[in-house]
Amino acid sequence: MEHGRLQDSKIPPTPFTKGENLRITAAVLTVSDRSSRGEREDKSGKVIEELLRSIGAEIKEYRVVPDEREVIARSLKEISDDLGVDLIVTTGGTGLGPRDVTPEATLEVIDKRIPGFEEAMRAESIRITPHGMLSRAVSGLRGRTVIINLPGSPKAVRETLSIVLPALPHAVELVRGAVDSCGIQEDKG
Repeated sequence: MEHGRLQDSKIPPTPFTKGENLRITAAVLTVSDRSSRGEREDKSGKVIEELLRSIGAEIKEYRVVPDEREVIARSLKEISDDLGVDLIVTTGGTGLGPRDVTPEATLEVIDKRIPGFEEAMRAESIRITPHGMLSRAVSGLRGRTVIINLPGSPKAVRETLSIVLPALPHAVELVRGAVDSCGIQEDKG
């Protein structure tokens, strides 16, 4: 790894990438007026699927919704509460445009934030382009579901998700209560 970036989009080896101990269930939520109307192919959501599968995640849901705060919030609630996935990754609606409301919808439904994910993704984005500082993406927990907002472009999705990807299995373990906060495995015997 160089400066926290994954070389050639390969995930560093961890016990989780081999499917041991943990199976992550995930959902992809693309927020785009044009994609929701079928006017544009959703390439960013496909990048998310590819990267999540690279760590062995099972994609349980894939949705494309318009840039409507209520629709985004309702989708996040349904996917988290009804499907009970470990992780929801959104793409789109995190900028400064008048219809960019994904962070507000996410803040409406999460119980607590995960600022480390937000900070790491923004820091890496800023290294690549000064426009990275314009991202308003947030991350947090709703119950036992980790929710992460990503930008809308496939390139930015790959760059930002690659930064937090190595930490996701451990985050899921912590949320599930499989390890304590120090990372020591609980004695199950």
